[in-house]
Amino acid sequence: MAKILIVDDSPSQLLGMQRIVEKLGHSSVTAVDGVTGVEVAKRELPDLVLMDVVMPNQNGFQATRALSKEDTTKHIPVILVTTKDQDTDKMWGMRQGAKAYLTKPFSEDELAKLIQDTLAGA
Repeated sequence: MAKILIVDDSPSQLLGMQRIVEKLGHSSVTAVDGVTGVEVAKRELPDLVLMDVVMPNQNGFQATRALSKEDTTKHIPVILVTTKDQDTDKMWGMRQGAKAYLTKPFSEDELAKLIQDTLAGA
């Protein structure tokens, strides 16, 4: 069982991803913006982070970059889960340190497979 941090400013998105994570047998912690997400990641040291991009205070690109540069969190894989669907967005997200990129809306199966593959190191 893995601990997964879900960072999203939409309560419905948070709840939906939480349900999927817990259905897979993992535990979840949540944050509603990038600043809080980085703080929670440093404190909880999750096995994986699901990160929205468009959020107040600090966007997901900035938060992913902060996590990938911090010694205590750089080993934690980040999956960007966002409505930003341009190739340049995906490229930029990966350059910030994300391991994968999933565009909303997504199916439960898509997210579940990405979580399992990322946790397995695929």
